[in-house]
Amino acid sequence: MAATPKELVRPEILALSAYHVHDARGMVKLDAMENPYRLSARLRREAGRLAEDAELNRYPDPSGGALKHVLRSAMGIPEDAAILLGNGSDEIIQIIAMGLARSGAAIVAPEPSFVMYRMIATFCGMRYVGVPLRKDFSLDLDATLAAIERERPAVVFIAFPNNPTGNLFPAAALERILTRTSGLVVIDEAYHAFARASFLNRVGEFPNLVVMRTLSKLGLAGLRLGFLVGRPEWLNEFEKLRLPYNVNVLTQAIAARVLEDSAALADQAEMIVRARNELIDSMSALASIRVYPSDANFVLFRAPDGPRVFAALKQRGVLIRNLDGSHPLLANCLRVTVGSADDNDAFLAALRASL
Repeated sequence: MAATPKELVRPEILALSAYHVHDARGMVKLDAMENPYRLSARLRREAGRLAEDAELNRYPDPSGGALKHVLRSAMGIPEDAAILLGNGSDEIIQIIAMGLARSGAAIVAPEPSFVMYRMIATFCGMRYVGVPLRKDFSLDLDATLAAIERERPAVVFIAFPNNPTGNLFPAAALERILTRTSGLVVIDEAYHAFARASFLNRVGEFPNLVVMRTLSKLGLAGLRLGFLVGRPEWLNEFEKLRLPYNVNVLTQAIAARVLEDSAALADQAEMIVRARNELIDSMSALASIRVYPSDANFVLFRAPDGPRVFAALKQRGVLIRNLDGSHPLLANCLRVTVGSADDNDAFLAALRASL
């Protein structure tokens, strides 16, 4: 008799729930931290021509050399740093965990933070140790350093700014973590364009530092491109775990072309920052909710009855993210992506009607 999945799949995988994405058809979609703006008509036409000319019958450049060259220029990546390309940053997190998953090895991260740190630790058979943030979502540095001393983690993940809270931890605190950690420290800068703070130009300063970024928040979420920057001695090992041809022909061609016009992406990010600040001001005027500061392209807030408000917003055609139940510190918390002016107005109107 053939074995059943329950007999063969690892128990910790059986206990997981798959990452859930809500159906957003027909909704004002403000749940996934996407850039609300499309590329310019000119860039869309050029992307179409690139797709038309792409040799889809051939495998892509396995190293992505041309794309790395453009990335280095557009992002100001130091010349002595290496670059690893990933199918989004999720794949890079998994590559790092796979490479460091010795028996008993641990991942340490502040929490609540990006859910994939914990999930991928489980996928790779690593211990996950979450260090709770303070009640105001600030970093508890003493508790983090104590966990590092106790657990001796193979890797520490720090989202900078943090997701889902939106705040930027002090750079001095991250420096303390870097100098007190014997393992690798991954600073995840998915929202760097909205924060004006980065460790990218410091990868040569700390021997255990790598910086991870994604183009998803810059308006290219559909291309699924992430990248890791660090010393060659680290990235040469992680390259061994990267699956061949993981970044496809169209992603390489279109991302390289758009990044040559990176000023346009920066302009969109600046528009989002202004809209974020206006959205926070408007939400803060509502007496019944608490709005938290944000250095990202989303806003976290706490409502008197978060799940009810989430359901009421959804009923009014606005989809945001319900975080209630995901972590004790996030009780009754909801997260809204900063959208276009029309999206933000629709959300505010629905929120006022839902409170």
